[in-house]
Amino acid sequence: MVNTTYLCRFVCFFYCLAFVACSSSSVDKSENGIIVHLKSSKTIPVKAIRLQVINNDIIHVSASPNDTFSLQPSLIAAYSETLDKDWSYSETANDIILKTPTLTVTVCLSTGEIVFSDHNGPVLLAENAGGGKSFETIEVDGKKAYTIRQQFESPDDEAFYGLGQHPSDEFNYKGKNEVLYQYNTKVSVPFIVSNKNYGLLWDNYSLTKFGDPRDYEPLNQFTLYDKDGKAGGLSATYRKLKTDSLLFEQRDSILNYENLETIQELPQGFPLHTASVVWEGEIQPAQSGIYRFLLYYAGYTSLWLDDKQVVAERWRTAWNPNSCKFSAALEGGKKHKIRIEWKPDGDVSYIGLKALSPVDPVEQNKLSFWSEMGDQIDYYFVRGNTMDDVISGYRTLTGKAQVMPKWAMGFWQSRERYKTQEELMAVLNEFRERKIPIDNIVLDWSYWPEDAWGSHDFDLKRFPDATAMIEEIHDRDARFMISVWPKFYHTTEHYKEFDRNGWIYRTAVEDSIRDWIGTGYIGSFYDAYSEGARNLFWDQMSKKLYFKGVDAWWMDAPEPDILSNASMDYRKALMNPTASGSSTEYFNAYALMNAKGIYEGQKAMNNYDRIFLLTRSGFAGSQRYAAAIWSGDIAARWEDMKAQISAGLNYAVSGNPYWTMDNGGFCVEKRYEHAAEGSEDREEWRELNVRWHQFGAFVPLFRTHGQYPYRELWNIAPEEHPAYSAMLYYTRLRYRLMPYIYTLAGRAHFNDYTIMRPLVMDFAADKQVVNIGDQYLFGPALMVCPVYENKARNREVYFPAGAGWYDFYSGKYLEGGQKRTVEAPYHRIPLFAAAGTILPMGETIQHTKQNQKDLTIYVYEGKDGAFNLYEDEGTNYHYEKGIYSLIPLIYNDQDKTLILGERKGEFPRMNKVRQFHIIQVSKNHPVGVDEEAQGISVVYDGQAQTVSLSRTETEETHPENE
Repeated sequence: MVNTTYLCRFVCFFYCLAFVACSSSSVDKSENGIIVHLKSSKTIPVKAIRLQVINNDIIHVSASPNDTFSLQPSLIAAYSETLDKDWSYSETANDIILKTPTLTVTVCLSTGEIVFSDHNGPVLLAENAGGGKSFETIEVDGKKAYTIRQQFESPDDEAFYGLGQHPSDEFNYKGKNEVLYQYNTKVSVPFIVSNKNYGLLWDNYSLTKFGDPRDYEPLNQFTLYDKDGKAGGLSATYRKLKTDSLLFEQRDSILNYENLETIQELPQGFPLHTASVVWEGEIQPAQSGIYRFLLYYAGYTSLWLDDKQVVAERWRTAWNPNSCKFSAALEGGKKHKIRIEWKPDGDVSYIGLKALSPVDPVEQNKLSFWSEMGDQIDYYFVRGNTMDDVISGYRTLTGKAQVMPKWAMGFWQSRERYKTQEELMAVLNEFRERKIPIDNIVLDWSYWPEDAWGSHDFDLKRFPDATAMIEEIHDRDARFMISVWPKFYHTTEHYKEFDRNGWIYRTAVEDSIRDWIGTGYIGSFYDAYSEGARNLFWDQMSKKLYFKGVDAWWMDAPEPDILSNASMDYRKALMNPTASGSSTEYFNAYALMNAKGIYEGQKAMNNYDRIFLLTRSGFAGSQRYAAAIWSGDIAARWEDMKAQISAGLNYAVSGNPYWTMDNGGFCVEKRYEHAAEGSEDREEWRELNVRWHQFGAFVPLFRTHGQYPYRELWNIAPEEHPAYSAMLYYTRLRYRLMPYIYTLAGRAHFNDYTIMRPLVMDFAADKQVVNIGDQYLFGPALMVCPVYENKARNREVYFPAGAGWYDFYSGKYLEGGQKRTVEAPYHRIPLFAAAGTILPMGETIQHTKQNQKDLTIYVYEGKDGAFNLYEDEGTNYHYEKGIYSLIPLIYNDQDKTLILGERKGEFPRMNKVRQFHIIQVSKNHPVGVDEEAQGISVVYDGQAQTVSLSRTETEETHPENE
């Protein structure tokens, strides 16, 4: 393969030779950077490039086809300081070179191409040869701007992670495509991290594409043949499900029934909820190469290509479709057999199949961002020595994450939905009676009177005294979270308040769009881009809800989902215009602005209690507003569970450390809803929930939520069932691990730490982990390997090189750098601790108000280790004033000693004297966390002491650990 970086330099050199004589380039210096003025042409569209030095490792790049730059402040950026010293620039005949103590940035004067290099020479990132920039004029609502694209070179061994959370079960985005927009189950963040230890934050809010910027095209890009070989379309057979009787046949040349508009093109009278369709025939491409397909589906869908099933049966609920991607090498001029089977699952359902024709593999593998509308190209280059450094740089730009309240790190329970005050309290009381730990109970939507969405009122027939209910929840040592939407029925006083000020999106009301409640009600969303509207939203929430004692906010549908399954164009119309500009330009940042208003409103009113927001959509910077993200209304299917692993990992790498999902999946197939006791479907339902609960115990936030069947543990299985005991075990284990987990929350703030960690973050030198997206580290210690197949009792696990590994439950040792099939019994998830791990654990508690004074500390031999145990008051912002403690724990593997360091800092009601029970785990002394084991007990009073872990007795060699 040609080294594209050197090719880029070669091309730039000849550009420079050709144009330097006639170049009229000049450089202006400012306090924090330079502006390079270029002579643009048809081949070089940029006139001005600005480099701003944020710090030694972060450069803000702006490129404009004009001589000036937009003065519009960024919604993403939150930094207040830039670097006004310790950097320099120089000029040569061909280049402008800017240097910081760690970076060299070179701008080619003839092309505008920018190259980022380490100060000692190696190229980290280079824009495409010739600059890689494009600007196409666009005008929306009277504003002239540009559709923009920036391409970068990328070596073959590069890998990309991030981009937010997408449910397509993709992990490494190298050579892949992703469309960035907000959607239920899809959270888009325009930030990418390379395994070359740099990141790129694309500062744009419009519809954005990573990779190939083309739109997926309908099937009629191929020559289509029906099942009899006749050209013109695929055979489409529409049948009645129960009788399997033929309704009608036709030939279809496109398969595009993806939204409320295109679904109208289905044959008139087709009974979606009782029928099926099979499309079959052949597709003949015009050219050979890799075609990338996008299957959009609701209901049950399967697909075969050349008699091979490339999409096993998938399901999504009718109102919430999903996308599935697959690629196929097709031969130009050759007919390829295709078959698509579809069983709609509701009165409205959706399906579509489109494809992208082949592109040059070199082009496909480049790093590329395209956005529909912007004033200029804006991006931030972030350098680091590790991926952690890069993510820290991202938070330097977009804002730090807070230490989430300790209760938020415990277990949450909700369902869709608790319909009465009595029902909700009965659930919480049963948790306490059964001794199942819980910290947070959630009241989902529709607690208001049916015709009063947006009033923030409780329906008094069902919730006669919400204040007393919340007080009772607090008396039971739990917290209360409530669902609040940015949606208002037009008959409510709250709607009218917004409308009087021009702060409501009116298209949905003017078009008389009715929702799905009762006979349907008309309403719309407030304009979160308006500061006045944000203030009013919080004012309404605070008066009606906050003063009743609400602890936290569940911010639903802030994509904004004004009308589910609307076309992209109509989605934009429904939220247009915003106070900042057209919805085309500001399409993706609504959830960020919505969170901003609530965070700032509550902080201004109460700067003591930690704020907590759970939001279904987010954007770059959401973490600075105390916003955690959940992955939306995912399906209760095995393939959806698997897809959550890579989705969560990529969201973690996107910079927000707090992510969660609906354990068990939200949307449920009817076979589970109607499953009889003793049936195979009922047992599969239980196993799915067990496996998901095991996985969910090791993500940043641990919560169960979903539609019927009810998701409380005792509603999933009776107490004597193994599902019950398995789920109870992991709920209790979560609380036993709370000293460890809460330390991770502290690190997320103080060290910009990432809690849910793809293996590539900690084992970058091991090339085997680059594409592993179904196992991960939870903090520095625990490798989590979820089980995502029904009836699986083992799974393949890769043990990264650079560490030894101990089975969490048995203490058995395994060497790193190998792949093994490990046991995964029904009641346990494969879980491993790395050599050098120091793992503090407390006793089982029922909620985080309970004190875990005395700790058991597991020390895993084989490598030096360190762990700084973080503790604070748990619910306030005093940690920002330095009111917290750190206890350094340092293990020396050669000496077999554990140093309990001097405690740093203090806080009220701190455990000043406590007992630590230290258990040594080694190859020859395997100990599982559930086993009784001898250890060393010491009293710790905050003063440093050294504990010897050397075992004095003769140790028996355990051959199975060799």
